[in-house]
Amino acid sequence: MEESSDLYDEYETDFPCSWAEEDVECLRRKIKYYFMNPCEKYHARGRKPFKLILQVIKIAIITIQLVCFGLSNQMVVTFKEESLMTFKHLFLKDYVDGGMDTYAVYRQGDVYDHINYIIEQYGLLHNITVGNHEYEKNTPLSLCQEFYRNGTIYPGNETFEIDSQVETECLKIYPVYSGSLQEVLPHFELHFKRLLYITITFVLKAINLQTVRHRELPDCYDFTVIITFNNQAHSGRIKVNLENDVDINECREWKVTGASARNLYLTVAFDCLIIITCITSSLLCIRSVINGIQLQLEYTFFCQNHCGKKAPWSDKLEFVNGWYILIIVSDTLTIIGSILKIEIQTKVLTNYDVCSIFLGTGTMFVWIGVIRYMGYFRKYNILILTLRAAFPNVIRFICCAGIIYLSYCFCGWVVLGPYHEKFRTLNTASECLFSLVNGDDMFPTFENMKQKSSLVWMFSRVYLYTFVSLFIYMILSLFITIITDTYDTIKQQQRSGIPASELQRFLSVCEDLPHSGVYRLEENSCIFKCCINRCRNYQERLISVS
Repeated sequence: MEESSDLYDEYETDFPCSWAEEDVECLRRKIKYYFMNPCEKYHARGRKPFKLILQVIKIAIITIQLVCFGLSNQMVVTFKEESLMTFKHLFLKDYVDGGMDTYAVYRQGDVYDHINYIIEQYGLLHNITVGNHEYEKNTPLSLCQEFYRNGTIYPGNETFEIDSQVETECLKIYPVYSGSLQEVLPHFELHFKRLLYITITFVLKAINLQTVRHRELPDCYDFTVIITFNNQAHSGRIKVNLENDVDINECREWKVTGASARNLYLTVAFDCLIIITCITSSLLCIRSVINGIQLQLEYTFFCQNHCGKKAPWSDKLEFVNGWYILIIVSDTLTIIGSILKIEIQTKVLTNYDVCSIFLGTGTMFVWIGVIRYMGYFRKYNILILTLRAAFPNVIRFICCAGIIYLSYCFCGWVVLGPYHEKFRTLNTASECLFSLVNGDDMFPTFENMKQKSSLVWMFSRVYLYTFVSLFIYMILSLFITIITDTYDTIKQQQRSGIPASELQRFLSVCEDLPHSGVYRLEENSCIFKCCINRCRNYQERLISVS
């Protein structure tokens, strides 16, 4: 305290003083009041913590909204996944759950049999399915094969002639309840020597009725089923895969008896309440951010004119409260997500994924914002201070470590990809290495390396051992050291009590406590006192000059 007072007394004597002592004390109290917590502000000026109360209420209602939407979204996702599983059992011959990775055909007759099976099942859909599936009107089943335009291949003579141009031949088949491929398309023939893909596409419609039990209007679904026979490798193994693209639409005509629309209206009203709450919260936070920027400008002006030096950027950033910005962002995301949710409830939109991203991210930021209020307690504030102080060093460290990590990703993808499933793509290679850094799946990663190439197998051992040793024993340890050093520094500063920045030294001169009543008296008169004192100083300077 005494060092800080001497410091600013020295500033006042070394530089021409254009600020009266009352102005300096007024600025100190204004800044100190800005950095008080809600309880201290209540004791200082008697203002009730409306913003804190609003944040607590907002957290509760937003969490309730997210849980309700999550249950509804879960029903949608479950219906999609179970429908996909249904299509696999209906249209793939001898399909077994979990066997999609090894599902393939190896003989020409099997290819024709599988295509026949798909066409027959498609025609008998009404008689075999236990769901409410229906054909798309005027949309037939499409059977297409892609093959090289011309080609003669003689592996025995090690000669071939191929035209790299790819042609596509498509046939349309309308739903029939009997008949095989030969009966429907007697002249259909597959060019196995030149064949690349066989694609069977058709559209089925369904209605998700499980939402009726939860007082929600059902959605109508369009499933575009795509069955692909992949012969691109020409290895004698044609892989078969079934996928579906889902479009959710509003049902054209509907009528639900035995249920009331009251629940829908209450849900929409609850979402509107959340929108109003988030708008109010954003306006209060924007006002606080603007007040902080105004105080920053006043403090910067004070440092330049009274102390004769520029305020450091670290002190300027103290006035920009990142928690307020986080709350504004979370409120914006929640407002957008709530609007989308209302449109989904009223069947104007049916995109659940976009809405879930907005609501989920907004709720995550809201709960992260709770840490701000935990930081008002000295024992809990250590986490926030450590993260904020270590952030610049952590970013620099991650940039350097990330370059080494990317080099291992590219090397593993190129060298080990053909022999190891976890390195088959660049994305899976990155996920595998990140798992190794965390100590997961170490033995399976070493064990699953195929020993078809002795050279690559030896390289994989050197590659994996060096990566684990480098990242776990060195890089990860250095990363932890950066955090612990910052934690020890913050802990030492809290024990010593010495102000760490110019702004803290400036505020330490003011010893007025929130209970003193000084802040309450100066709430309305501080600005007028500053203006009067500046006018007096200006008049005195004019008199002295004259």
